[in-house]
Amino acid sequence: MLASLRAAGALPKAVKLSEIAHDSGSASGLRIPGFGEDLPDAVCVRTMDGGSFEQVTRRLGILHALGRRGVLVSNNAPSIELCVDKSATSYRLAEAGLPSPRSFVVETREAALAILAAEGGPLVLKPLFGAQGKGLLLVREPDDLPDEATVAGVYYLQRFAGRLSEGTYSDMRILVSAGRAVAGMVRRSTGWITNIKQGAEGLPMPQDPELERLAERAAAAVGADFCGVDLLRDPSGAAQVIEVNSMPAWTGLAAATGLDIPAIRARDLLAALAARRRPDAPRLAWAG
Repeated sequence: MLASLRAAGALPKAVKLSEIAHDSGSASGLRIPGFGEDLPDAVCVRTMDGGSFEQVTRRLGILHALGRRGVLVSNNAPSIELCVDKSATSYRLAEAGLPSPRSFVVETREAALAILAAEGGPLVLKPLFGAQGKGLLLVREPDDLPDEATVAGVYYLQRFAGRLSEGTYSDMRILVSAGRAVAGMVRRSTGWITNIKQGAEGLPMPQDPELERLAERAAAAVGADFCGVDLLRDPSGAAQVIEVNSMPAWTGLAAATGLDIPAIRARDLLAALAARRRPDAPRLAWAG
């Protein structure tokens, strides 16, 4: 990614969010390694490292502060917060009128059991802050529901909308950049979890204007200017938006499509800076 930013005319530096310091005595209130007393023109957020609740909150606070100082932060803190919290994502998708499997979020096993009994069909239990298909459980009966400690006191349950076709499950990942669907792949797996990190196969996705438009609307619903949108067609063939990832991995997508994803990211980020009339050789922080 750094090479793509340089090729596009930027002067990027890799910076860990954990290394950025709050300093109320500095002009900006922050100190970023490699930038001295200055702030970058833009911060491109690649990942948010794990940490304690306090550490993650502080790092998000840094992104909020940079935005308040006029730095272009992509994705910005509010968008990252919405996408990291699956309950907030589901709320925004529903608010925008986008088709998405019905979801429920409760804090007790008793309440989760009541939802399971009322739904009757399988539900997917997901970690509220999970990613890459880790920690997913398909819940069909009461014994499938773990205790409250296992789920950190939050049960995020989503109706299972997958369908088995010719011995495999599949869904679609569409990459949205600057409001446009720019790449897509079909993810296929013999199991119901279709994440590339969990062993699914990434294949080229045929053009599908309906899904592309849904992905663009989902990105807009959470305010993301660069994101991966997961979609599928349910057993009836209806399109469903599953979730939105504001810090998407793109290795599998690049392999499936042959596209230069870092170049697309760099192009659209610098175009956004140009719209702000920033320098010809902007200084960027590639943050993670």
